[in-house]
Amino acid sequence: MQKITSLFSIDYPVIQGGMIWCSGWELASAVSNAGGLGLIGAGSMYPDTLRSQIKKCKNATDKPFGVNVPLLYPQTDDIMQIIIDEGVKIVFTSAGNPAKYTNFLKEKGITVVHVVANKKFALKAISAGVDAIVAEGFEAGGHNGYEETTTMVLIPLIREICDIPLIAAGGIATGSAIYAALALGADGVQIGSRFVASKEASAHPSFKKKVVDASDGDTYLTLKKLVPVRLIKNDFFHKIHQLELAGASKEQLAGALGKGRAKMGMFEGDTQNGELEIGQAASLIKDVLPVSEIMKNLIDEFNATAQRMNGMFL
Repeated sequence: MQKITSLFSIDYPVIQGGMIWCSGWELASAVSNAGGLGLIGAGSMYPDTLRSQIKKCKNATDKPFGVNVPLLYPQTDDIMQIIIDEGVKIVFTSAGNPAKYTNFLKEKGITVVHVVANKKFALKAISAGVDAIVAEGFEAGGHNGYEETTTMVLIPLIREICDIPLIAAGGIATGSAIYAALALGADGVQIGSRFVASKEASAHPSFKKKVVDASDGDTYLTLKKLVPVRLIKNDFFHKIHQLELAGASKEQLAGALGKGRAKMGMFEGDTQNGELEIGQAASLIKDVLPVSEIMKNLIDEFNATAQRMNGMFL
């Protein structure tokens, strides 16, 4: 735990995932103010929008916060320059080659973390010189790994080859799950779905309600011919799934996906025709709460679990 709290100068080893359409300045600043590390999700922002979000976040917190940058999105060079211009000191990268920007950012005094879903890319991230790794298991929402390796397997797998700080992600929405992740070898956790269902998340209220209403089996990893993504099952999902079962090509799936599908679902609230990206942990989430209350619950649950487990097998 101390490796993560020291690396980011935070109170608790809890990082909020930088999720597209959900992670604006209000969520990031609230998590940072509550003692974790908030991340602004740049993947759904034009450069000028990101600059505005960073400025608002700086006005809302004097605690550390960062920006998550999916490297597969366009205008990444512009995004990185804005991050430097605005003095952001922490960047999480994902969905791309960590070697492309890591040295560039570190030369500017920025702490760099990369998200991986397998050993191959963990080794690439280490070779690129990142300061920490997020190992994200199959349970996670949004874009995911092809291998479908669960968090419980992935964390010890990456820990074997990784001496730098390791952050667990995927399926973590409770204090007991944080405890389990640390027991597996992680130094901290990244949490997405639980923070989507927060008052401060920029997600549409209708999407938040779908998250709260989700049961086990209501999410599915799909679009593996394009980029794998875990979605809540809705009309759009069933359309895509039927195309996949029929053997649709990559081009046919891309045509059915179209543009703006994630924004339509998560930000605009079209819960039948839009993409609803969320993790399996949605089935554990029963309410939409302020971030301060979510963080308190996570800490209290963690401590209760630690007390319960103390000496159990001795």
